[in-house]
Amino acid sequence: MIGKKMAKIISAAAIVAAMTLSGCGDLTGLSDSDDTSAENKSAGEKATAVTQTAHTEAAAKAVNKPESNAKISDARNTPAVRVARTVGPAVVGITNKAVARDFFNRMVETEGVGSGVIFKSDGYIITNNHVIAGAKEIIVSLSDGNTVSGTIIGTDEMTDIAVVKVDAKNLPTAELGDSDEVVVGEPAIAIGNPMGLEFQGSVTVGVISALNRTLDLNDRRVKLFQTDAAISPGNSGGALVNADGEVIGINSAKLATNGVEGMGFAIPINTVKTIVAELMDKGYVARPYLGVTIFDKPTAARYGYQLSIDKGVYVFQVAIDSPAGRAGFQRGDIILSIDGKEVNSVTDVRNEVAAHKVGDKVKVLCDRDGREETVEVTLEEMPQPSNQ
Repeated sequence: MIGKKMAKIISAAAIVAAMTLSGCGDLTGLSDSDDTSAENKSAGEKATAVTQTAHTEAAAKAVNKPESNAKISDARNTPAVRVARTVGPAVVGITNKAVARDFFNRMVETEGVGSGVIFKSDGYIITNNHVIAGAKEIIVSLSDGNTVSGTIIGTDEMTDIAVVKVDAKNLPTAELGDSDEVVVGEPAIAIGNPMGLEFQGSVTVGVISALNRTLDLNDRRVKLFQTDAAISPGNSGGALVNADGEVIGINSAKLATNGVEGMGFAIPINTVKTIVAELMDKGYVARPYLGVTIFDKPTAARYGYQLSIDKGVYVFQVAIDSPAGRAGFQRGDIILSIDGKEVNSVTDVRNEVAAHKVGDKVKVLCDRDGREETVEVTLEEMPQPSNQ
């Protein structure tokens, strides 16, 4: 009897092994009623059912197994990891297809790539003005791999900010933070497309190196954040994010010289918010202006003139139908101060005017033929190119 029982057990084990090695696991014919009478099943059928059930459970676990990066240790789950997950999907690639003239003066199509940040789920994107300047066609590459056409809502060359719109809904968005709360030394994470779409969604990490860095660009002075997070061509228009996952700046410029590691710069997000609000409302930013062409010594030299003044700026031309024209300014006047603040460069004058609003009255101290006099000027909105 013992020998017969052992023979049956060995036989059943052999069948199980054969079924396992042959990979048998089709459960399409099984149902709950198949198991109601265990006595009527052979040992081989039972073994097959057990093996197939085990295979099915293993397959189900494999299908439902979370991705390898779904759960990671606290040590690995750094702010950069969290930012890449939450903000990364809201950073897009922007391809600018424009037309330019080549060396032989022929019209050729050019293409440049930058970055952008979705801030409204119905398709509104912040980017840099220089990313979309001169665009004949704008293509936006979303993080899910889709590409859509974009249209320009508004641009502002002075702050290098632009808004682009795509026809899409329920897009991932980035949370805009408060750049006034940023402190030197806190983590800074840059997301963008350095060197083109081949590296779309690249994440680089550093710190806020300095606040209120002032750069003079094209006779305009702008205040930026400085960061050591790597920012390369193509990152322009992308997001600079804090450790809480809030966008604190829009990456805009990079200063790089021989022998010096590149320093990245970003436009503070509070400045961006103000500009974007006007671009969404008007398509441009309303700014006050005087209506004069002015020279300081460096700018005069660039145009082949030589100034012999020790202070102030020289009025080279006055637009008749402008605030300065209506206030009686003349060519040859030397502007010494605006509202009591000395101005000794073109940038000084522009900054003092920009610090006011349209409709403000300012007192301008001038030197006219060796006599100083104060002129009150009512600032007006600077004409837009399309209105001229």
